[in-house]
Amino acid sequence: MASNTVYLITGANRGIGHGIVASYLQKPNNTVIATVRDATNTALTNDLSSLPTGESSKLIILGLEATHESEYSELFHKITSEHEIDHIDVVVANAGINYDLDPVATTSIAKMKEYMEVNAYGPLLLFQATLPLLEKSATPKFVGMGSLISSLGNLERCPIPMTPYATSKIVVHWLSRKIHFEHSNIISFVVDPGFVQSDLGNKNAAKLGMGEAPTTIVDAVNFITTTIDGATKTETSGHFPTIEGGDMLW
Repeated sequence: MASNTVYLITGANRGIGHGIVASYLQKPNNTVIATVRDATNTALTNDLSSLPTGESSKLIILGLEATHESEYSELFHKITSEHEIDHIDVVVANAGINYDLDPVATTSIAKMKEYMEVNAYGPLLLFQATLPLLEKSATPKFVGMGSLISSLGNLERCPIPMTPYATSKIVVHWLSRKIHFEHSNIISFVVDPGFVQSDLGNKNAAKLGMGEAPTTIVDAVNFITTTIDGATKTETSGHFPTIEGGDMLW
C-alpha cells in the first residue's frame, strides 16, 4: 500500500466523479477510494467494480452521505481501520448538487441551506476528516470543484440565475484557497471543468434552451486529472485553473 498513490474521490457514482475514478483506477499502482451516497446499492457498486484496473491498482467503495456530519468520522475509521490505509495523497471534493435556476429575488432560505449543506459544508467536513491522512503524504493535494458561475470577477459572463448553487460554490473557492495559506505542506486549489455534459449539466442546459452542455465528460476529466497530476505548491496551490486556460478570476 505504501508504494501506491492513494486517491479519494467523492460523488463517484456518476458524471465527473465517475470519470475521475475510472481514469485513476486504470493506471498502475493507484488505490482509489470512491465514495457514493449509498454503498448498499448493488447496481451502482457493481458498475464501479467493473471498471478496468491497472496493475497493482485497487478500488475501495465507501458510503458517504454529504449531509450527515457523523459519517465523515466514520469514513476516516473505515479508511484507516478496515482498509489499513495510512495516508491519502489526493482528495477530490467532487460531490455536489445543482438542479435549480433560482434568481436572488425568489431563492428560499431552505434551498440555500440545502445547497450549503452539500456543496459547502461537505468539502469542509471532508478536509477536516482526511487532514490527518493528507499530512502523512509526501505531496498532499486537496482539490475542490469550482465554477465560472461563482466567479465574482466574471458575473457579467455568466448571468445564469443559479443563486443557491453559485453562492455555495463561492464557499468552496474560499476554503480551498484558505487551506493553501494555512497549510504550507498541502497543495490546495479549485478547478473549473467547464459546463459539463453530466446528467445535471445537461438538464440545466436544457432548461436554458441548449441541446446539451458544451464540455464532454472526457475533456473535463482529462483536464482535471492532468491538472492534479502536475500541480505544485508554487504554481497551482491557491489558484483557480480553468479548462479555458490559465486562472479563473476569483
